[in-house]
Amino acid sequence: FQALPFMLSDGPARFGLTGAELALLCASHSGEEMHLRGVRSILGKIGLDESHLECGCGVPLYYDAVNQPAPQDGAWTPLHHNCSGKHSGFLAWCRLHGQRTEGYVDFDHPLQQAIRAALATHAHAGNMPTGIDGCSAPNYAIPLSKLAHLYARLGQGAADPLLGGVMGDLFDAMTGHPEMVSGHSRTDLAYMGAGDGDWVSKVGADAVQTIGIRSAGIGIAVKVADGATRALHTATVSVLDQLGLLDARKRAILEPYRQPLLKNVRDTVVGDIRPVFRLQSANA
Repeated sequence: FQALPFMLSDGPARFGLTGAELALLCASHSGEEMHLRGVRSILGKIGLDESHLECGCGVPLYYDAVNQPAPQDGAWTPLHHNCSGKHSGFLAWCRLHGQRTEGYVDFDHPLQQAIRAALATHAHAGNMPTGIDGCSAPNYAIPLSKLAHLYARLGQGAADPLLGGVMGDLFDAMTGHPEMVSGHSRTDLAYMGAGDGDWVSKVGADAVQTIGIRSAGIGIAVKVADGATRALHTATVSVLDQLGLLDARKRAILEPYRQPLLKNVRDTVVGDIRPVFRLQSANA
């Protein structure tokens, strides 16, 4: 949704972005070669390079996802940061509107003002307290109910009554290129693979998961209060199951997250993680 100002300005068409590149604008990617290549392509199309990215450097998420140690001599650049795709979209908006690229993450930059205005309009989230994201951009507190509603709208894609074309392009890009939104062995790839074009999924920092379900017309937003991710996907899979959204094929794809085993350093099973909650209607 931080890409809305760029989308509403017809930015992807103006710069000739592909569907995979548009998906990168919505990504928390793993820093794999396909992601680096995609961000370089976006930056090239807008006449900039990685030195203009203000997301900082970070160890690629790929290594945690595949349970491998990161190389000690890794020469990480801003391209490897999981938000470099989103930031390339920020820069594209600046180039499109002739705005300065330096300091594009500042609260008072016209880009960030446009993002806040778009979120306020479409999230209906009140005053939206503001913080700074891990990638240094402003971020906004939105109630889970409002976040779920946004993803319900995203799930409807082009059928959304207010942002039809934009929502359709975002939905198609994300569901058509889920590997660009996340990466190998990542949960968003698993959720969108299980959904087979019906689910649009995006993980967030500090244990947030959102999913839009096109066929059911609903959005899901899960947040673990203390920010620890260990239980996040077990809870999310349980929500999907309790809502009757899992068939045998979907269960098989999501099985690694349903009730994962806990093992000690000798690889001995010492426990598991399991859901202990039941969904309730707010009207109950």
